[in-house]
Amino acid sequence: MKGGQGIANFITGFFGGMAGCAMIGQSVINVTSGGRGRLSSMTAGLFLIFLIIVLGDLVAQIPMAALVGVMIMVAIGTFEWQSVKDIAKIPKSDAFVMLTTIAIVVYTHDLAKGVLTGVVLAALAMAWKMSVISISGREREDGVKIYTVKGQLFFGTMAAFIDLFDYTGDPDSIEIDFQHSHIWDQSAVEAIARVIDKYQQEEKSVYVTGLDIESQKTLDKGFS
Repeated sequence: MKGGQGIANFITGFFGGMAGCAMIGQSVINVTSGGRGRLSSMTAGLFLIFLIIVLGDLVAQIPMAALVGVMIMVAIGTFEWQSVKDIAKIPKSDAFVMLTTIAIVVYTHDLAKGVLTGVVLAALAMAWKMSVISISGREREDGVKIYTVKGQLFFGTMAAFIDLFDYTGDPDSIEIDFQHSHIWDQSAVEAIARVIDKYQQEEKSVYVTGLDIESQKTLDKGFS
């Protein structure tokens, strides 16, 4: 679909047309009107070609004010009004990204600047969420201390992860549970290796449990 849209945007320039994205207006209107198959998109495209090539001179006579009115109705019809009601329910970071993107687009009249800012803010918000890691410890009746890790373990959290353990005060057997975590990279593997090494220096044994398949593969490659 993206490839077809790119080719179409390239060819339309030879006919004096303007490049665009059908997903914004045409496809949404098609879906809301009940046209959910390929035939609806093809029909709309053929009709647009007919308007440009055959009725181009006639379409050019349409007042700009009328086209503005049409675009306003398209905007009203394609806007997700439910998102306004749900803005208090969604995470604050998501709401901030959305409102900031809208404000920049309205202020600059440039969709690209708004989208670029939104992407950057969303990436920073995701990085912030992933950089938070915590553990909770409990000791079983058999004397084994179980640490449950919560959060993503990667290069951004490895330093904090290493400092979360009580190496001297813990019992002789330690279990680190990764059921609620994920190991992403070699830095995470190195962090686990350093934790194990510190416990071994205290002559204590460490067991790593609860790894998902991908985390287990990453850990095995790191220790191989």
